[in-house]
Amino acid sequence: MKKKLLSVIMCATMVSALVAGCGSSSSADTTTDTTTETKTTTDATATDTATTDTSASDDMSIYIVSKGFQHQYWQAVLKGAQEAADELGVTIDFKGPDTESDIAQQVQMLNNALNNSPDAIGLAALDTQACLEGITKAQQAGIPIIGFDSGVPGAPDGAIVANAATDNYAAGELAAEETYTLIKDKISSATATVRIGVMNQDATSESITNRGSGFIDKMKTLIEADGKTVSIEGHDKWENKVEGANVIIDVAVPAQVTAELSAIDAQNLLNKTDTICIYASNQHSGEGLINGDANLGKLGNSIVGIAFDSGELIKSAVKSGKIAGAVTQDPVAIGRNLVELAVKAAKGEAVADVDTGCKWYTANNMDDADIAPNLYD
Repeated sequence: MKKKLLSVIMCATMVSALVAGCGSSSSADTTTDTTTETKTTTDATATDTATTDTSASDDMSIYIVSKGFQHQYWQAVLKGAQEAADELGVTIDFKGPDTESDIAQQVQMLNNALNNSPDAIGLAALDTQACLEGITKAQQAGIPIIGFDSGVPGAPDGAIVANAATDNYAAGELAAEETYTLIKDKISSATATVRIGVMNQDATSESITNRGSGFIDKMKTLIEADGKTVSIEGHDKWENKVEGANVIIDVAVPAQVTAELSAIDAQNLLNKTDTICIYASNQHSGEGLINGDANLGKLGNSIVGIAFDSGELIKSAVKSGKIAGAVTQDPVAIGRNLVELAVKAAKGEAVADVDTGCKWYTANNMDDADIAPNLYD
């Protein structure tokens, strides 16, 4: 009996041990499952974080304040900027004043940009001094500014991290070199003073003044190299009068940037009996020159017309021979480079100025593969 009882007790003990062992195994499995579940949750969190980072990149915003909006030139800049923005997955907000005389309107647009706290700002300043407060605020807020077209001359050190623009002085020089080949014989054979007109849209923005200065300086150098004297007249910024000069370079700048005033400037130059050539330093001035000649018919006949940029009116005038030739920028490339630089700067990457180039075109080469893409309508 005792032996049977002992056997029963031993069996019960073994069963208890087995049950305890099974309980321990179940506990280990639960722990393992919990660990796996935690790891899965962690991976999911990492995935969510990565998605958030990508979204943050996609949500990058660039606020662009141009010098204008209506001209086809600025629409071409917008086209290039939008193409780059679509490729890079960023949002742009492109603004420009009604005319390139509306400095106060541009200043307000820059202030609006700051209120929106963009990742970067593109700015082609009509007047750097007027924009100075906004530029300083952007710098203090750590918002990089990319200059484009005329850039932002005279801005505080470090406020403009890079520029996407044509070397406008060099472009003016190119216009002078090509123009001189067309009028050199008229100058050398003249028995009296001859006049070269220069139409500048304004005397403040860097792009316009540099194109005027590049043309004037190079033309003066070329004429003097051939033994003639030059007097620069018409505007205080460039004036350097020389009595009895062989050639007068006559600079016209309208009081306001309007089509009517530019056309009047053109007519005044066209109607001077000693005028042999007129250079218009941007699209607005070029169109003013063509419109001013509408009822005179002197361009392409007694007077050589030279333009800058393109647009439908200028292209048509070049094709017909009314305008002998023009210098084109690459506004689409300006827009593209602007956005590309802005994205890099917003990410903290190093950036540097980009010269977007220029070319001389005439009726003979305007359809060439390296020219035609730059000639916007």
